[in-house]
Amino acid sequence: MQPRVFAVVTAVLLAALGLGSVLVTDWTPKPASAAVSPAGQVGRTDPAPGAASPSPTGDPAVWTRSTLRNKLMAEMDAGDPGVALADLDRITKDKPYTVRFCHPIAHELGHAAVQRYHQDFQKVISFPHETCAAGYLHGAVEEMLANSQDPQSDILTLCAPANKGPCIHGVGHGIMFVTKQDIPSARDLCNKFPSESRRITCSEGVFMQLFAPDEEDEKAKANLPADKIAAEPLYPCPEQPALYQSACFFYAPTYFLSSHDYANHPEVFAQALQWCLNAKASGGENDCSRGVGSRTMKYNLDREDWAAQQCATAKDAWQRKACAQGLVSYYTVNYTDNGAAGRLCSKITDKEIQGYCRSAGGLSSTLD
Repeated sequence: MQPRVFAVVTAVLLAALGLGSVLVTDWTPKPASAAVSPAGQVGRTDPAPGAASPSPTGDPAVWTRSTLRNKLMAEMDAGDPGVALADLDRITKDKPYTVRFCHPIAHELGHAAVQRYHQDFQKVISFPHETCAAGYLHGAVEEMLANSQDPQSDILTLCAPANKGPCIHGVGHGIMFVTKQDIPSARDLCNKFPSESRRITCSEGVFMQLFAPDEEDEKAKANLPADKIAAEPLYPCPEQPALYQSACFFYAPTYFLSSHDYANHPEVFAQALQWCLNAKASGGENDCSRGVGSRTMKYNLDREDWAAQQCATAKDAWQRKACAQGLVSYYTVNYTDNGAAGRLCSKITDKEIQGYCRSAGGLSSTLD
């Protein structure tokens, strides 16, 4: 396989567009119980619903996707998208576990905003929309393209003149709506962008939408037939052109984790690293392993060291390093301040993973 441009630009793109995804499992924290991972670590013991009183703000003790979504949609109806997005940002910072489902909620806000403002895209994006990995922007672009009379032209003009990464990434999501989840057709539309970097960014939205469809979209899952997956576990990534393989392999673990019920089976994170070894024949094992690290951090943002210990279960050093790079990439997408990488690495007790963390974060080799 020829060298990937994706690997060259990934640091910039990850920071710009994020890696949010839609979960197929309701992440209502479970009653306190111990679950042991392959690494021998005790699993999540989230508070049981009703275990604590509501906060002074009237928020419930424990958020679910539906309760948070309903609150924010009501706030937007009563005010504007900016009010809802500001509250979403507050809640995700106060309750890190809500990051698991904040991106799809932000997508919904974007869809609703386009309808509210009658497809005035500039009005829609005039509100601060960086929270939850720019999910609001992605949803707005999806809705614009879904209603477009000429999507082949609009994909090139919707994000102009800035053509920033998060918007082009959103176009990739929207293209999947336009093409009804057909990957070859989606690639053809991404290929209309004049530069390789924008094509790659577009393809990231395409594969993110494929492997983590909005609202548990069963039609999207139908594009990953069970018989083909059984014969080729990372289908359809090996069949993609070289330019698009990295994005496909990176997002593929999202589907693996959700289809193996990671919410109730924490051992699946370590198993996903083993699964990524199936990509060796196609040269995608490193991208897949980084994707596992990214998803592991996203779904366990409130227990950073446990997430790092999943990376430590990999047999080979190259895979432990790739997984750690994924941890850092998502953590610094979610926490955008300059000290984010340092905070993450200081919480990791495994010295090898800590070293990979500091290297990926551009830090010195030892803790300050």
